[in-house]
Formats: sequence, C-alpha cells, structure tokens
Amino acid sequence: MSFWLTAMLVWMASGARVGRVLVKPATTARVAIVAAVAAVALAVTVGVPEIGLAVDHAAPNGLHGMWLGDRVVTAAWIMFATATSVVAAAAWPVVSRVNLRQIGMTIYAAGAVAVILTLLWSVIFGWAIVLLECVFIVITGVRNLDWTTLGRGIALYTMGTAVVGLLAALSIRRSARDEPMPEPGDAGWFWPMWQLAALLVAIGAVWIVIELWWRARMLLKQIRTLHRVLIARFPEVVAHEQTGSGTQLKASDQVAQIMDALYLQSGSGVELAAAGAPPASVAERAQRVAEWARNPFGEVVIDGRWISPPAAVSPRGWVQAIARAYDAAASPSAIQGSAQR
Repeated sequence: MSFWLTAMLVWMASGARVGRVLVKPATTARVAIVAAVAAVALAVTVGVPEIGLAVDHAAPNGLHGMWLGDRVVTAAWIMFATATSVVAAAAWPVVSRVNLRQIGMTIYAAGAVAVILTLLWSVIFGWAIVLLECVFIVITGVRNLDWTTLGRGIALYTMGTAVVGLLAALSIRRSARDEPMPEPGDAGWFWPMWQLAALLVAIGAVWIVIELWWRARMLLKQIRTLHRVLIARFPEVVAHEQTGSGTQLKASDQVAQIMDALYLQSGSGVELAAAGAPPASVAERAQRVAEWARNPFGEVVIDGRWISPPAAVSPRGWVQAIARAYDAAASPSAIQGSAQR
C-alpha cells in the first residue's frame, strides 16, 4: 500500500509542477524541475511490486529479473539527477541566463548517453552517474539555503537528493559484490528509504505552493471577524467581478476589501488635524486603528495616514496586525480589564 501511496503523491507533485509551468513562463529551470519530479514518479511507480512484475515480464528474453531492479529504476534516477543538475547549474554565478539553455542541453545530452549505457551495458556505471550528480546538487543546495519559503523548499529537495546519493553509493557497493537487489515489498530499510527520498524531493519541489496556500488559509482565519464587520458596513467594496475561488486569490481579495473599507470609513483620504501623526510603533498604530474600526463614532480619530501600511510592512502584514489587535480587544480578558477600569 505504501508503494501506491508514494507513487500517487509524487505524481500529484509532478502535476502541480506542470500546472505552475502552464501559469508562469516556462523557463529552463522550471521545465527541468518538471522533468526531475516526473522521473522520480516513474521510479517509484516502477517500484510498485505489481507494476514492476508487469514491466519485468514485458522485457525481452534474457533480461527477466534484471530489467526492473537494475536498469529501469536506475535510468529513472539518472533522469532525475540530470534534470536537477540543470537547475543546480542555473544557481551558480558563472552561469548566465544567456548560456543556461546551451549548458542545459549539454547536461541533458550527457544524461541521455548515461541512460542508454545503463540500459544496455552497466548498472554500476548508472549508479555512479547518479552519485556524482547528487554530490553536485547537494553542494549547490547547501550554498543556497536560507530561511525563506524558497530556502525551505530547497532544503527539503536537497535532503531528498542526499538520500538518493547515499542509496546510489550503497547500490554501487551491492552491484560490485554481485549481491541481488531486494525485491519491492521485502522487509528492510532499502525500499522505504527510496520512498522517503522520493517524498522529500516531491514535497521540496512544491513547497512554495504548499506554504503559500497554508499562509493564505491562516490569513483568512485571522482576518475573518474584521472582514465580516467591515463588509457589513461597506458592501460596495466587494466587486461583483471578483470571482477568484483559489485560497490565495480569496485572501488577496479580502485584504484589499478591508483596506478599501477602512479608507472609506476614514473619509476617503481626508486628513484630520485631530488624528495627529501615526506613531512609529506598528503594534501601537494597529491597536488604535482596530479600536477605531470597532467603534468609528468613539473618541479615537483616524485619517488616511493611519490607514496606509507603515514603512516596510506589506498590506497583508498590516491587515494581519490590525486583525490581531481587533480580536485581542474582543477577548474575555480584555473585556474584563476594561470593565475593571
């Protein structure tokens, strides 16, 4: 069951990468990522015992028992490592956008030769190519690690590639000693480690999509109350042509609607002397805007200067800060403290 589940998840990641290429420019690096994840999906699919048995029976006479374990899977991982090497090459400063296509074609050509030689000649040679390419990919990945959405995706992808390189080295050792490859489904760590490597690569390849979706979901949850209150006051900020149903589009729409509603409530940009200049503290400023949003006819006075996002703060981050202050003011502890005062 784990073989089928792994194959399904990797194919889903491959489909997600194809969709990203369709909605964004099909650069050399993006196409290479699609090829790499598709190659991993092929490898784990052939690793499914039932599919592997069917492929083995379809092999020409004389190749039964070795075509599946020693050649098709090896060739698939060579394709993964080759395509990923194209992406890794793009990350080096000496490679420019102008010559990346030529370098990529050279790497693909070398990978195609390695696949042919692996299928017709030596599995040890194929695993050696995988190991060398994985070393290059891991070195490149470590050089580009940082604590960003892209950096976290690179970290997961690099971890998966490192596991592939380790297993390739162990496969070279096993082949050199003429030890038989474990059959898919056999007890042990060999095939589960391949599945782990495949999942790490697949998750790393689509990590940006996953994290952006999760952030959008959290944003929608945080601004739900503030959005509902302001939309009830100013329903005109909801444009009828806004038909985006995706989570990220919905979050962007609601942030814009909240900003528009706050702008309308402040008098559409009228500057009031009683409002004063907004403070430098984002938290203090958000707290006052939230108090004014809760009770626009109270003592707090706000104008357009307070509504605009502070310097170095995005509209999303600013709306989040206001929403947090708005919800905090409505918490039981805040209400109790207000009553005691």
